[in-house]
Formats: sequence, C-alpha cells, structure tokens
Amino acid sequence: MEEKKLDLNSIIGFVLIFGILIWIMYQNKPSAATLAADKAKKELSIKAAKAKELNTKSLAAASLAVATTGDSTQLAQLQKSLGNFAYSATLPTAKEGFTIIENEVVKLKIANKGGYIVEATLKKFEKFKKGSGELVELIKNNNADLNLQLQTSDNHNLNTKELFFEPTLTKVGADQILSMKLKAGANEFLEYKYILKPNEYMVGFDIRSQGLNKVLNTAKPLDLQWNLKTYRNEKSVSYENQFSELYYEHEDGKISYVGQGKDKEETPEKVSYVAFKQHFFTSILLTNTPFTTSKLQSNNLVLDAKVDTIFTKQLKATLPLAYANGEIDYKMSWYFGPSDYKVLEKYNKNLEKIIPLGWGIFGWINKFVFIPLFGFLSSYIAYGIAIIVFTVIVKIAMSPITYKSFLSQAKMKVLRPELTELGEKYSKDAMKKQQETMKLYNKAGVNPMAGCIPALIQMPFMMASFKFFPSAFELRQKSFLWADDLSSFDEVVKLPFHIPLYGDHISLFPILAAIAIFFYMKMTSGDQQMAAPQQEGMPDMAKMMKYMIYISPLMMLIFFNSYGAGLSLYNFISNLITIGIMFVIKNYIVDSDKIHAQIQQNKLKEPKKQGKFQQKLQEVMEQAEAQKALDKKK
Repeated sequence: MEEKKLDLNSIIGFVLIFGILIWIMYQNKPSAATLAADKAKKELSIKAAKAKELNTKSLAAASLAVATTGDSTQLAQLQKSLGNFAYSATLPTAKEGFTIIENEVVKLKIANKGGYIVEATLKKFEKFKKGSGELVELIKNNNADLNLQLQTSDNHNLNTKELFFEPTLTKVGADQILSMKLKAGANEFLEYKYILKPNEYMVGFDIRSQGLNKVLNTAKPLDLQWNLKTYRNEKSVSYENQFSELYYEHEDGKISYVGQGKDKEETPEKVSYVAFKQHFFTSILLTNTPFTTSKLQSNNLVLDAKVDTIFTKQLKATLPLAYANGEIDYKMSWYFGPSDYKVLEKYNKNLEKIIPLGWGIFGWINKFVFIPLFGFLSSYIAYGIAIIVFTVIVKIAMSPITYKSFLSQAKMKVLRPELTELGEKYSKDAMKKQQETMKLYNKAGVNPMAGCIPALIQMPFMMASFKFFPSAFELRQKSFLWADDLSSFDEVVKLPFHIPLYGDHISLFPILAAIAIFFYMKMTSGDQQMAAPQQEGMPDMAKMMKYMIYISPLMMLIFFNSYGAGLSLYNFISNLITIGIMFVIKNYIVDSDKIHAQIQQNKLKEPKKQGKFQQKLQEVMEQAEAQKALDKKK
C-alpha cells in the first residue's frame, strides 16, 4: 500500500511541476510588438552580415554597413580603430568616389578616400612627341599622395589618406570650389578646400580644422606628407632626368635644391614653397605661412636609361602644420603646369627661379638678354629661324670684341721675330729674357693680355647659352628641318646597339657643330701658335692647341648627341658665323704691313707709362733678378 501511495504522490508532483512550468512560460510569452521588433532586428542583422561579407577588405566596407543598418556593434568596432573620426565612416559618402574640377588648361580628379588629387592632367600638352595623343599627366595611377598624420586625444594614430572625406562642389562666379571634409561630428571636421579659376594652373588649397581642439592632440604640429613619383614625359629619359630636381624657397627668398643622385636629403627651415620640378613641367606646393621646419628627399630612379624608362625621380616632402588656438588654418596653393619662365614669373612668387638659368653673370645674361631677345624673335618668326637670327644678333654684338682679339693676335704675330731673337739672346737667363720681352711689349704699345680679355668677355655668353637652351620651354615639340623637337635630340639614324657615352642614335646637328668648330680651331690655331714663342717653364701651347683641334669637336660630337637640338643648332650657327667674321677681319680689315709699320713708329715714341699691374710685375722680376745675382756672389 505504501509503495502505491508513493507512486501516486510522485505522479501528482510531476504534474504540478509541469503545470507550473506551463504557467511561467505563458506569463513570459512575448507580445506582438516584441516579436515584430525581434524580427526587424534579425533582418537588420542579416543585412549587416551581408554588407560586412562583401566589404571585409577595408574600413570603408565596415562604415558602409553601419551607414546602411545603424549596427551599434559595427560602429563600436570602428570607434576602436578611428575614435571620433568613426563618424566619417557612417556618412553616405564613405565609399570610393571622385570629384572632377577642370578649366581650359588643367583637369584635376580628387578622391573621397584621402581627399587629395589622384589625377592632374595638363590639357594643352602632349607627352613624348607632338601628335602622340597622350596628354601630360603629372599625377595618375597612384604615383602621388598627400597625407596628414593625425594624433587624437584618445591615443589613435590615423592617416588621412586612408579615411573618407565628404565632397561638396560649388561655384562662385566662374570659380569652382571643392570642399572635402573629414568629419568627427556634424560640426567637427578637417577640411581641404580646392579653388580653381578659369585658365589658371594655380589652384587655391586651404587646410583648416573646426571643432577639433578636443579631438586631436595639439601638443605638436601635424605632419603633412607629400610624395610624387615623377613620370617621364620627354623623348630622352636621361636628358629629362638631368633637369628634374626638388627646389624649395626658404628663409625669405632663398632658392635651393636637394641635389641629384640617390637618397639626397635636406632639412631647411622657414620654407615657403616646395617644387617637384621635372624638365618641362612642375608640381609646386606654396604656403602663405612658411613651414618652420621640413624634410625634403630626392631619389634618382634612372639608374640605367635602357631599363628605367617610366619614372625619373622619387620626391618626398614632410612639412609640419602648426596649431593656432587648437586648430589648423593654412592658406596654400598648388601649381600644376609648365616649367615656363614667363608663366611662372607672372605669379610674382619667385617661382621662375626654379628654372636653372645659371648663377651670377650667366643668370643675368639669360634673364636680361637671352630671354627677352629670343621671346621677341620667336613671337614673330618660326622657332628654328628665331634661333638662327638670335645667334646672328649675338655674334654681331660680339664682333667688336672678336675684332680686338684678332688684332691682338696679329700684333703678336708681327713681333714674333723680335721675340724669337730675345729668346735666343737670353736663352740662359730666363728672368732677363722676360724683362726684355716686357720692355719690347711696352715700347711697341702691345698688350699681351689683349687677346685673352676679349675671349674672357665672350665666355659668359657662351656659358649662358648652355643654360638657356635646355631650359627654353618654348622649344618643346617645335620642329625645324629634320628635327621634330628642338628641345630634344634630332635623331636621323636609330642604331641597333648602344654606344657608351654616345647613345643608340645619331643626331645631325651635333655633327654639323663639330665640323664647324673643327674648321674654326684649324683657322685660328696657326695664328695663335705663331703669335708668341713658347716661354721657358711654360706648357707648349702649340702642342696643346694641336690636340684641342681634334678633342673639342670630338667632345661636341659625343656629349651633344643626346642634348637638345636647339643648343646644337645654336653652336653650329655660332661657329659658322665666327668663321665668316674671322675670314673678313683677316682678309679685309687687319693689314699686317700696316700693323708692322705702326709698331715701328711706336718704338720711336716715348714708351707708354706702364699700368699698375705691369709695374708690379716689373718690380717683382727686378727683385728676383737682384736676388739671383746676390745668390751667385755668395
């Protein structure tokens, strides 16, 4: 009976427990509203999961999921990596996208990601050669970037090039204004503002922050990093690379450069602009508030011109942006355009000084003589003809100096017999021979230095031309005769092999210039050798001139083969005109008999008072002679 009672009690207990469980479940049954909310939440979760699966490769994907679903978990994840700037990842523009601004001369493409220019195209210039159909693109295919390294107050280190900016394009009159904002809140942001005016290569570029004084760590400046890997745009990569350089203005107007070669670096202070200059084009960042310090780097990428044919230089600039009252506010500008002296000069910002016209007197000749004169001529006649006329004008202007040089040589030639006689008479006494020679010069009214001075006067003009023609932007892709580009070599034969120092082609203008300089030196070397006998202890000038007759044309032939045809044309015409002037002077102007008669008359006159230099030289020789006599007595 007890066992049956126990079984019955057990059964009753199980029934009661079951009933209680049913009642509890009934009491906790979710309402219809709760069920609907749960269903919606489940659907949102599914959508978020799908978005996340499709975009797992970047923070952009995660931000898109948040923007679409409002998933608080995903937002929390972004806040862990982005801090307050996670807000920017929730905006509809937090995805790959681009905004284009352009005018008549330049086209710029700015990316949402990073907010910087990813394409800069010059609409009026073609690369390599005229008719190629390929426009010059200073920036394309990720060869450049602009980045600010942000340090947030909650200890995040962020790079703006990896974050999304919100673009807003407006117009004020004919000006296009593009605002790119990296947001940390509705009214808290870092802004890049681009301002493009009609027909301008210069682009306004402002960087400012608003409401970020509590978001960012303002204890030290922001580092602005600008990198550019310069594309080749000309026919000769080695020639273009030779004139590609990182220039900068610092310390209130000084212009300097980093230098050629590998891993070059400078750290100037008070920098007001940085120019990544290529041969005929340049990218410049200017600021109204000079950067207190900087780190500028240049690395040569053309180690072998046969292999390295795409890029020329890797250029980098790290520039600090200082906070003012906890915010950033810099008024800057970009220049993307030609390295044209006249174009750069009109901005009145010292930009034209990045054109290498030479230092000192060479630069002055180029700036005040060559550039205005050639600019005037080329505005009326074709560029090849302009070079010829330009050369004729320069040589005619130099002809009086050339005449004095030849006249001095002619006088020395007339005196040669007497100088030879003195040499034989005092062959064992070099000092006495030198004294008597100086007396003869003085008595005859001949200055032995007169032949050197005209040559020295002409030298700066010759050196200036070596700087002017390679820098003359107006010669780029201008043809003349067989040369299709006066700024590059005038190839007439393409060689199937490469000759060291010479190249893999044959240019014709350097050959003509070499022939002209050979005949010029051949015509003048005889007179120079006969002008004065060799002095004891001095090098044999006759022998040196004999070698130079062949060495100079050979150097011209080799080194000018890959230089611009304009410079070779100038040298060819210059030497040709000099030969003509020399022929006229020698045969129709300078009369050796008259010169001889004049020298004989001068000998009868009282010798001219010696100049200070001649007096000093005479005193030194007399003292040396006296000392020599004293030594003999001892």
